[in-house]
Amino acid sequence: MNTQAFGQISSISSANNMYISRRHAKLNPPSISPPMNRPEGKVLETVGVFEALKQHGKYETGQLFLHSVFGYRGIVLFPWHARIYDRDVIPPIKPEPPGSHGSKEVKGKTHTYYQVLIDTRDCPHISQRSQTEAVTFLANHDDSRALYAIPGLDYVSHEDILPYNSTEQVPIQHELFERFLMFNPDKTTQVPPFSARDTLKAWQEKNHPWLELSDVHRETTENIRVTVIPFYMGMRDAQNSHVYWWRYCIRLENMGSEVVQLRERHWRIFSLSGTLETVRGRGVVGREPVLSKEQPAFQYSSHVSLQAPSGHMWGTFRIERTDGSHFDVRIPPFSLESNKDDKAPPAGYTS
Repeated sequence: MNTQAFGQISSISSANNMYISRRHAKLNPPSISPPMNRPEGKVLETVGVFEALKQHGKYETGQLFLHSVFGYRGIVLFPWHARIYDRDVIPPIKPEPPGSHGSKEVKGKTHTYYQVLIDTRDCPHISQRSQTEAVTFLANHDDSRALYAIPGLDYVSHEDILPYNSTEQVPIQHELFERFLMFNPDKTTQVPPFSARDTLKAWQEKNHPWLELSDVHRETTENIRVTVIPFYMGMRDAQNSHVYWWRYCIRLENMGSEVVQLRERHWRIFSLSGTLETVRGRGVVGREPVLSKEQPAFQYSSHVSLQAPSGHMWGTFRIERTDGSHFDVRIPPFSLESNKDDKAPPAGYTS
């Protein structure tokens, strides 16, 4: 059993957040930092024992974990193998072929992400830093509502997983937990002791097209790293034309020590039909998040629709320092690509 007793995991049962020593998690055994300015009368609740981080291979279905950045409890449903296009990685210089014009192509690298369930007890404590209803899908063609969300479903990168084990048979509170996973008493000597039910396998297979994570784009400007993950959602008919929908998940992370705040967004959206749209506005999803050393990250999802099967998006975020000065952070360009087959709404979630 690949388990090390690094100590007990503790979460703040009634306070605002669970605090994790994120910066040392990859070098030292994971630990929980004492909460700052914790209200009187609040207690720590033991939830399990940390396991060794997986440097090689992937975590299995049923693996319990703490999110190393946002601090919530979760459980792995299944993995995705994505291609990361990281503009911070400088490719080796190669002789350019005759006729080349110095293209700055970014090579993709395979990386593992996981589809996970978030413990609903932790959702209120992370809602200011990460949306807990970020995974959305299109409704039926004849439905008056355009989008629906599945609460407590997330995508987590391999390095953001802090694995732990628990003796509880239902360690995660989520309406889909017992529908998708089962506890195996004869697997208590193994990690994890949970396995997928047939309902999870069927749900994954049927909803694979709109859940699938394939491309991840990343770029850092002045210690602010922006990660973008686009998802194609499907096509709908509207006023004798086709409308193609995507959702995109964005994470901003302050890799430095300076406190900054996101003030504005500036998007450029190019459609294959030849249109170029510019979108400017205050903040994102109605917020202007502060990124500090204590709370370095903010994650949100939004949507875009085009009257063409493909396009591109890129842009900048205007960031403000504590002295009032500003700088622009680049949003890495990413493609909006559609599938040939239209997508049906996810099984079990139609209205």
